[in-house]
Amino acid sequence: MANKTKIEWTECSWNPITGCTKISDGCQNCYAAAFAKRLMAMHNPRYLNGFDVTIHEDLIEAPLKWKEPRKIFVNSMSDIFHEDLSDEVILSIFKTMNEASWHTFQVLTKRSERLRILCDRIVWTDNIWMGVTIESNRYLRRVDDLRHTRAKVKFISAEPLLSDLDNLNLNGIDWLIVGGESGQHCRPMQEKWALSLRDKAQISGVPFFFKQWGGTNKKKAGRTLQGQTYNEYPQKK
Repeated sequence: MANKTKIEWTECSWNPITGCTKISDGCQNCYAAAFAKRLMAMHNPRYLNGFDVTIHEDLIEAPLKWKEPRKIFVNSMSDIFHEDLSDEVILSIFKTMNEASWHTFQVLTKRSERLRILCDRIVWTDNIWMGVTIESNRYLRRVDDLRHTRAKVKFISAEPLLSDLDNLNLNGIDWLIVGGESGQHCRPMQEKWALSLRDKAQISGVPFFFKQWGGTNKKKAGRTLQGQTYNEYPQKK
């Protein structure tokens, strides 16, 4: 079975790859690294290598066995475009997504350069939503790499949002997720940053999903923005 998740914008996760390395500001307090450390201490067989990049061959075709359609976050505990993975492994994971057409696969990466390099070798079936993380203006180039792909649904996850994104261009983007960082050492998100992105999305006609304020107690902080909950999703094309 797929792993149920508390991530608000998906239904479950699928991790044929676990482990990653930090490459940008948003990685500083990586939830996946902390979770992997706990799982390793608990002797979970999937995390005997801790947070080192690990391929789980037996899970690559797992979604083909899940008959109930669902939204699946791909590699919530890794990055599918990690430099330690071969092109063949990455493409094999996308092949499973192509074949499991009844599911919706949500793929998110910070390694947009490799996404752009491989994008012409990927079969972009309608059930693959491709996204990039944009945590600050320093990483806006990732959006341009995303736009270069032929993914039917392209989305941005502005989480953890660490600065304003006044220069963000939503042209060609189908979905915008915004959220603050959570956990013990979280960095605060300013309300004006989130409001600016909400307004930009509304002006551009882009569905907007406000995931969380974050903080040390994210449940208490909640996920309403000016008293409203935003749970918008891309329209089917």
